[in-house]
Formats: sequence, C-alpha cells, structure tokens
Amino acid sequence: MSTHLHSPSLRLEKVRGDFPALHQSVNGRPLVYLDNAATAQKPEAVIEAVSSYYRTDNSNVHRGVHTLSQRATDAFEAARANIARYIGASSPKEVIFTRGTTEAINLVAFCFGGTRFKKGDEVIVSEMEHHSNIVPWQMACERSGAVLRVIPVTDSGELQMEAFRALLSERTKLVAVTHISNSLGTINPVEEIISAAHEHGVPVLLDGAQALPHCSIDVTALDVDFYCFSSHKMFGPTGFGVLFGKEHWLEQLPPYQGGGDMIKVVDFAGTTYNDLPHKFEAGTPHIAGAIGLSAAMDYVSGVGFEFIANQEKDLLLYATGRLKAIDGLVIVGNAKHKAAVVSFNLGSAHPYDVGTILDKFGIGVRTGHHCTQPLMKRLGIPGTVRASFSFYNSRAEIDQLELAVRKAAAMLL
Repeated sequence: MSTHLHSPSLRLEKVRGDFPALHQSVNGRPLVYLDNAATAQKPEAVIEAVSSYYRTDNSNVHRGVHTLSQRATDAFEAARANIARYIGASSPKEVIFTRGTTEAINLVAFCFGGTRFKKGDEVIVSEMEHHSNIVPWQMACERSGAVLRVIPVTDSGELQMEAFRALLSERTKLVAVTHISNSLGTINPVEEIISAAHEHGVPVLLDGAQALPHCSIDVTALDVDFYCFSSHKMFGPTGFGVLFGKEHWLEQLPPYQGGGDMIKVVDFAGTTYNDLPHKFEAGTPHIAGAIGLSAAMDYVSGVGFEFIANQEKDLLLYATGRLKAIDGLVIVGNAKHKAAVVSFNLGSAHPYDVGTILDKFGIGVRTGHHCTQPLMKRLGIPGTVRASFSFYNSRAEIDQLELAVRKAAAMLL
C-alpha cells in the first residue's frame, strides 16, 4: 500500500478502509474500537492471505510430495523467512513458531529453566509483568529450587533501574521483562536492561507482545537472547506467535514437546531430534497463522513506521489531554516514555461499570486488572479502564470516548 502521496487525514481514511471490522455499529452506535492491546483488528490483506491458503493450498506441510503439500510448505517456510527478516533475526532457524507469547515464554521457562536452574539460582522479573511472564517462571522455580526476584516499579509506572542493577549477581540465571507494559503503556529501557544483564553474563528474555505492533524491532541490534510476541496483536491471526532465540541458545536447549516433525529418526531404542527450528515445533503447525502473520508484517511495512509512530503519538497526547480534563478521572501510568495506552479510573466507580456504560455508546475498552494483578496490588487499585490505540484510530474516536466517559461520570459519581 502506498500512502506517501496522501495527506495525514487521507492516509488515515485509506488505512481505516483496510479494516472491515471497524465499519460496523455496536448498540446502535458506530464502533469505536479502543481495545488494541488485547487484540488488533485485521486488514483485508491478512484476511485474504488466510482465506487464499484455505481455498487453494490447504494441505499439511513437510510431509507430502504432492503439489498442494509442496505449495503449503513453500508458503509456510517463506513466511518464516519473512518474519525473520522483519524482526532482524540472523537466520530463519532462530524463529520458532508457537501458539502465542504465552507459549513462547513457557517454552523457554521449561526448556531453559529445566536444564539451567538449580536450587539457589535466581530469575529476575519486574513488578509490571503480565501473568504470562510471571507464572511460568514461578513454576520453573518450584521445579528447580530457584528463586524469583522482582524489579520494583515507581508510582508513575517506571522500573527502578538502580534496584534492578542491585538484583543482578552471580546467582542470576535469567532476566525476563516486558518491552512495553500492557496495562500502563510504559516503554521500558530494554537496551539498558540487556546491557547490564550481559555484563554479568546473564541472558535476557523480552515479552514483546505489546511492542511489535507499535515500533520496528531488530533483535540482532538489541542483542536480546529471547524475544516473544503474538500474531493477533500484530494484526494477524489468533492462536499463533513467535519465539526468537539466539541460535546458540536454541541449539543447547532440549525439545519442548515430542511428536511429529520435531524428530529425524524414531526408534524404540531412542530418538534423534530434528534440526532448528523444527526441534521445537511438534505436530501439525498453524500454517494459516504463519501465512497471516507474514501478510500482516507486509501490511505494516507498507503503512510505514513513520506514519504509525506519528499517528500513535498524536493519539496518546490528545487522549491524555482530553481525559485529564474530566473531573474525578485519574490516569494510571505516567511514564516519560509511553506507548499509545491510557489507563484510568473514574472516581470511586468500578472499572467494570465504566466499561459497561462505554459499551452502550459503542466504545470497546478493556477493564479489570489486565492480567497484571501484582502491579495493581502495588498501585493499590483493583484495576483500571484501559483505552489502547492503534494507527487506525482517530481523534474523532477519542472525542467520542471523552463524551461517553463524561456521561459515565454523571451516572456513577
């Protein structure tokens, strides 16, 4: 898609036209979709790529000599190569297909933790992590006797970096932190985190689920050891994701699951495992998921990161200003570096009540603890209302959000 010929308003109109789900009514109102941190809508290019696979190339991969199987295999592995290029991996062998960020983290926790953690070792996470980047490490610690250490968060929602550096020691075996907070929008100083950890010889895993839809990622430039993300937040299909791992780490780790495709030779006397990346991909994969994610990445590249960054920065600043002006509204998460997320509470009103009223006006937001219960406990609140923006959102939609929140305030406060 060529957008450089258009003014910003025309470019936005063109982009919005690419997303069919945006053009519907909810409760008799035009849909205002502000739940992008939970899942993003899909452009026609992704819908068509998935549909085309099922219409013409539907077959299993890596197993057949017939034409459809070969076409499916070619498309599947071409998607892997495209995804590797998009994130700056040095080789497609470093791209492991999973069911999403959650499974990617669990894979590392099970395979890395199972072979490298022992009693007295330490794993560092942060106080702002999604449950998916807490519970797998707790389980790994329970199995091994290792201990979980936690980087504290400031009142504004930023990591206390001096405390992080103090936690690093010879006992630290892994640092696992989020790139961008799903509940606060905080953009963490991941380059600094990686550098500090590597000075102690400690590998780093980044949860990139919230980062990839908003910015260009180069895992090689970051020098990150493991990077995890989900397709559905990246405008691709649900139930699909990626684990990037440096090749030397992946070569050392045992398989995650056993079954077809992750083997070379099976005998009752013993099994020889397959080469990367297939060693970690047991069973029939989500073929359409890979094809759809690859198409989503092509679409985002066509839109352009400059347009995305400018649009989302404008939305964040505009929404922050409009919502701050509402009496009784408190924004939760005021980091200096934020993605396009505004979480807030409205006086003593419960977030669920606010979200229910907003839905009556056709506005979709997320309410609750956002799978970050430890963070909510730290902040002393049960949860928030979260409005999360994408490049296809508009100022006019934020105006609708403000109007609906004001009406909610009049009803609840």
